[in-house]
This record gives sequence, structure tokens and C-alpha cells, in this order.
Amino acid sequence: MMRIIKFLVFAGITGFFVFVLEFGISFGRTTLPPIGKLAHPYWGFLYNAANADKGFEKNLSLTGIKDEVTIVYDDRLVPHIYARNEEDLFFAQGYVTAQHRLWQMDFQVRFAAGRLSEIIGSKTLFLDQINRNKGLAWAAENSVKVFEDDPVTKPVLDAYTAGVNAYIDQLSYKDYPVEYKLLNYQPEKWSTFKSALLLKYMGDMLTGKSTDVALTNALKIIGQDNMDLLFPDFQMSDTVVSPIIPRGTAYGVATQTPDTPSTVGLYNNIAPYPEKYIDGIGSNNWAVSGAKTKSGKPILCNDPHLGLNLPSIWFEMQLNAPGYNTYGVTIPGSPAIIIGFNDSISWGVTNGTQDVLDYYKVKFKDASKKEYLFDGQWREVTTRVEEIKIKGRKARIDTTRFTHYGPLITDVLFKDSLSSDLAIRWSVHDPSNELKTFILLNRAHNYNQYVDAIKNFESPGQNFVFASVNGDIAIWHQGKYPVRFNQQGKYIMDGSKSIYQWNKFIPQDENPHIKNPARNFVSSANQHPTDGTYPYYYYGRFEHYRNRRINQVLSKLDSATVNDMMKLQNDNYNLQAEESLPLMLAAIDSTSIKQENKKYYTELKSWNYYNDPGSLGAAAYEVWFDFFALAVWDEFQPLLPFAEAPQDYTLIKLLRQSPNHSIFDNKFSNKVETARDLLMDAFNSACVELRNWEKKSKDKELNWGNYKATSVQHIAKVAPFGVYNVQIGGNSNIVNAASARWGPSWRMIVSMENGIKAYGVYPGGQSGNPASKYYTTGIEKWASGEYYELNFWKSKDEAVSKKMSVQTLNRTK
Repeated sequence: MMRIIKFLVFAGITGFFVFVLEFGISFGRTTLPPIGKLAHPYWGFLYNAANADKGFEKNLSLTGIKDEVTIVYDDRLVPHIYARNEEDLFFAQGYVTAQHRLWQMDFQVRFAAGRLSEIIGSKTLFLDQINRNKGLAWAAENSVKVFEDDPVTKPVLDAYTAGVNAYIDQLSYKDYPVEYKLLNYQPEKWSTFKSALLLKYMGDMLTGKSTDVALTNALKIIGQDNMDLLFPDFQMSDTVVSPIIPRGTAYGVATQTPDTPSTVGLYNNIAPYPEKYIDGIGSNNWAVSGAKTKSGKPILCNDPHLGLNLPSIWFEMQLNAPGYNTYGVTIPGSPAIIIGFNDSISWGVTNGTQDVLDYYKVKFKDASKKEYLFDGQWREVTTRVEEIKIKGRKARIDTTRFTHYGPLITDVLFKDSLSSDLAIRWSVHDPSNELKTFILLNRAHNYNQYVDAIKNFESPGQNFVFASVNGDIAIWHQGKYPVRFNQQGKYIMDGSKSIYQWNKFIPQDENPHIKNPARNFVSSANQHPTDGTYPYYYYGRFEHYRNRRINQVLSKLDSATVNDMMKLQNDNYNLQAEESLPLMLAAIDSTSIKQENKKYYTELKSWNYYNDPGSLGAAAYEVWFDFFALAVWDEFQPLLPFAEAPQDYTLIKLLRQSPNHSIFDNKFSNKVETARDLLMDAFNSACVELRNWEKKSKDKELNWGNYKATSVQHIAKVAPFGVYNVQIGGNSNIVNAASARWGPSWRMIVSMENGIKAYGVYPGGQSGNPASKYYTTGIEKWASGEYYELNFWKSKDEAVSKKMSVQTLNRTK
């Protein structure tokens, strides 16, 4: 009997370990992958490492291909795709993208759809609830209908989707990207819905952080007079401000006028503000006409500032077929080139930064919250019931309620707060066809075709810069923008009356734009698109330093070269410091500085305003300014995270013009302070912070590069798959906008001379496999300001002659 019991115990233990090794196990919020499969030498993670850079030269026969497709990989694993028809071109683009970035594609759309808990577990449940509550999947469904009805986008998406799925269909477990094995799940089929969801994910990244709630809270705290001072609609009274469309440009009379209520009708109870605006999200672009270049032809430049992630947000490639010869970067999961050039034109984008997400206070009839008041009538809410699957736990059923504005965002973000029942009206939710813009740009040849292409782009609003071999340069502030009355959408609006909703939109041809300006360049860096004479009201959190530095440099350039453009994209000059540091130093009594703090003071006095990675002065300035800003905005501190502080530009303007203003008085002390007092205290606090950093980091020199510690992290936060302490200068308000976690995600320079010459680099590599030598290819060059010359091969024969790796796709016989 005892032998039988021992046998059963042994068998049970053995069975348990076999089960764990084969299937994994979950306990609490932790899930272990199947260690046996994961560690297996022939199909586990070792297989991914051993085969990281193999298999791209295979000749394949695939169902869905009509004719032969040739894919030539260059020395950085950039695919150059040569097809004989459009359908095969985008089939191959889908196949190749999935071959290198399948897990990234999957993870990003799971994030947007609120499906991370399926693969990670309960730790991502709240994030999933937020993204479902925002309505990103609903927004994607709205756009799918538009994609399917459009004769331009439908065949492209169908072919791209078929290509992705052709790759997925041939995979076995050993071929899965390593993240699938670590998280113990398998790839799903791709779909048009997923491509639409990816575009909505980008829209959320660029426009999903509204300040309406924060400003409503601030209004309650500090009153209207201080709001006008600290959060002005325009800074245009300052002559230094440089909008995208040059000052003095004449605008026509607005053809649309807003319906204006007798009172603004704000709902101003304080509500939690859970989503902070991220100042690091932005971009630079410009185009210089041939009148200012050595070649006599335009040069176009673009560097979008996004999260520094691995795999990179971009995937570089060339697309060549009848009607197409385009090079640039695409977003894995979306067909066409998003930022790039062809034989005739080049284009780039920056975030438009206009507020296109408004909050509305909803008044319900009763506690059931099934009906809400609108223009004196009770309207029924609609509901979207969704099952959130959670790895290792029982699924959760959530319901999102919708008004005619959009979803009630308060079911998750403002749950249990004093001011629930807020609905959002967001342009990202609208049916739209942004993909059509990029397909048409890929095959455009002149300014008129560029304009026809961007007319389809509605959200998120973008600044589309343009240059052509014909010599034209242009920029459009493009998007679908509501016609607003003064301050509409700046604060929470009354949702019970139609006069507060978006009733009209600015006609597309009245969006700010300019072609071939007298100054011979166009540029944008997330600043105001216009001066105050533009006939439509808008609001946004606009940038004030990068754009002015770019325009200063471009204005002085003559006979400009590509090297000049490279230097400007990597410019570390801190214009904010130039305008603020002399004022800050003037407040310091040098005789009262402690001995241990004198080295920082000396560095600051001799600093040249360049945030170079080796600069101690840059580190001292950034830390000092941060402590100063924190001290000034003490009014907001007791209510954080209920409000958001004003921008740095506003603070420096106050320091320059009104250093004795009551805003500098610390409300928590017994004396009356001025800016001088706060600056001295902030300086001492900064010195303590810098000394503490030096003590903790004995093996590192204190300089800006080490203190900032820029990192390029894996998108699922798998630490070994990231790169840390990248030595790069700049900051978010500097042209080289590399902060700790955000920065130039793709630097591109295109000279429109005969036989187009282009250069580019991004902080990552082409492969999504962390074991590949192509996973982090460009990071070192990117950090040091170097570029790759882009191989824009005009034909398959030219590409093949370079003796690079070649892959052929053929139709299954």
C-alpha cells in the first residue's frame, strides 16, 4: 500500500512538473511560461537566437501572389520590394513586415484594443479598461467601413492583410518571435480592422491627452484673470513668437462662423486629471527652396519625436511597382510609406497640436444613467458590452456607455470622483481615411497631387511639409477642425445644449497653408500654426523654442547643403536657457553660495547654452530650472493630480516682465517671496540633487548625457531587450529633442537634386528579434548625429547588381 502511495505521490509531482514545463502556470498576478518549451534547444528561445538573421534569402511559392516579386535586402536589412503590379507590391509589403515585426504589430493593436490582459494578466487590466473606454476599437470599426468602400484603400489593405496572413500561416512554434514564447501565446490572423486600429492608436498617441479637465480645475483654483495670464490662447503679443505660417500672411474672411452662447457654460467642479500632457511628443520638419541651397534644388527634412522603443516604431523600406517608386518608413501593420519620398516629391509630418478632444458634462435623468438631457429632451445612451479576457483569471464584463458626443469616459478614468459623467467628443472617433493620404502621396508627382492626397487626412491633425524636383516647397496644417467660439473646448463644456457641440468644421481649403514663401523656407515644430489674424479660434499646447531656433538658423543659411541640415537636426542649442539663465543668475547672491555649490555656479556662468551630452552646465541648468518651476507653481501642488502647471515659456515671460508678481509668492510660507527668493532656494535644492547624484553614481561623470540617461526600451518593458544610458544631447524643447524616453524617432533628409539623394537614421534596427545584429543597428549613429545614405534603387536590376541578399516570392503552382 505504501509503495502505491509513494508511486502516486511521485507520479503526481512528476505530472505537475511536466505540466508546468509544457503549459506554464499562473499564481496570483504572476504567470510563468512553459519552461520546457521555452528552453528547448530546437524550438525554444535558443532557436530564435541561432536563426536570428537567417532565412531571408529563401525563394518562396505563396498563395495570393499573381506574379514574381523580388525583394533585395541591403546591408542594414532594408527591404527593397520590386513587384509587377500594385496587389503584389502590398502583399509583399505585408509579408516582409510580418517576417521582421510580427510580434510588435500584434502587441500594439492589442494595446489599442484593450486586450493586453489576455496575454499578460491582471496587471494590465486597468490599462485595457481605459483603452476600451476611450473607444479606440469603436473608432477603428468606423474607419473600416470607409476603407472597405473606397476603391483606393480596399485593394491595398486586402493585399497587405493577405501578405501578413501568408507569413503567419507558415509558422510553427519554433518560428514564433521570442515574445510569443515568453508570454506563451500564439499569433492571430491579421485584418483590415487591425490596420485601422493601429492608425487610431497613433491618433491616440498624438491627440489623446487633452487639457480640458486640467484647465477647468485650474480655473477653479486661480480664477479667470490668472488663467488669462498663465494659460493664454495665444502668445502672439510677443514679437519673438514664430508661427508656421509667417506673421503678416493675409487670410481670407472665414466662410463659417460659430454659434456663440450667451455664457460659456463651464462645468467647473474639480475632477481628478489622470492623464498628463506629454511635452516630449512633437516633431520638426522643414523644406528649404533651391534659392537657399548649393544645389539649387529644395532640401526637405523631418524628424518625428515619439517614444524611444524597441522594436522601433518605424520600419524602413522601398516600394517599387508600376506607378510606385517610393522610399521611407512605414508603421508595422499599415501599408504604404508614411514619411518618405519618390522620384518626384518628398514629404514629412509633425503633430498639429490643436485640441481635438473635448469633454462634456452630461446630466442624467436618474441614477440608472440610461437617459441624458440634450436640448430639453431626454436621449437614450447606447452601450457597448465587452468581455475582457484575463490570463489566469475569470474574464471581466465591462460596459461602455455612449452619448451622441462619444463614450462616457468617466466610467473608468474618473470613477468614484466628485465630477463623474463626462463624455468626450474626439475627432479620432470619426469615420475617416488617413491611409488614403499615404497611398496617394506614395504615387504623387507634384504639388496639386500632394494637396489632393492630404485632403483625406482628418485626424490627428498634422503639418505636412512638401518639396518637389520642380522646385516647389509648401506646408499645410491639415486636419478636420471644428469651428469654435472663443474658448470653446478649452474647458469642460455643458453637454446638455447643442450650441456647445461641434456644429461646423473649417473648410479644408481654409486650413493654414503656404506655398513657395518669400523667405524661401517652410517649417514647423509644433508651434502655433498662425498669428492672431487667422479668422478661426483654436487652442492647443504649442511649442515655443524648437521652432524659433530652426527659423533662426534657416533664415541665416545661404548655399545650404545636406551637411547643414544634418547639423541643424542634431542641434543641441538651448534657446530656453539663453532666454532664462541670465535672469536666473542675476537673482543669485554669489557671496552667499556654499563652498560645495560653487562649482555648479561656475559651470552655469561659463556654459555656452549647448545641451551636449558631456556638459555639466546643461545638467545644472535643467535641474535648477525644474526645481524653480516646482516652487513657482505651488498653487497647483495641493491639488495635483487635479491640475497641470503652465508651460515653461509662460514662466520665463513672467520672470522677465514681472519678477515681483504675486504668483512667485510661496503660499505655504509666512513671508512674501519674489522670483529672486524662489530662484535662490531652487538653486540650493538643485545643488543638493546634483551632489546626491554624484555620490550615488561614483562610476559615472556628472554631465547631461549621464544625468538624463536616455534609454531605448522594449515596448513590453522586457529589460534585457532594451538599450540604456544612451549618450545623446538635446532635450524636448531643443531641436535635437532627445529626452530620457522620447526623441527623434526617424531623422530623414532628402535633397531633390537630379538623382535624388537621401539620408536617414533611427534609434533602432530593422529586425524585431532581440538576438539579431539588425535589432539596434542605428542607435550609435543616431546618438552621435551620423546618417546612412539611403539606397534608392530605381529598378530591380540595379538593386540585384549590388549583390545584396535577394528573396523571391512566386505564385503557388
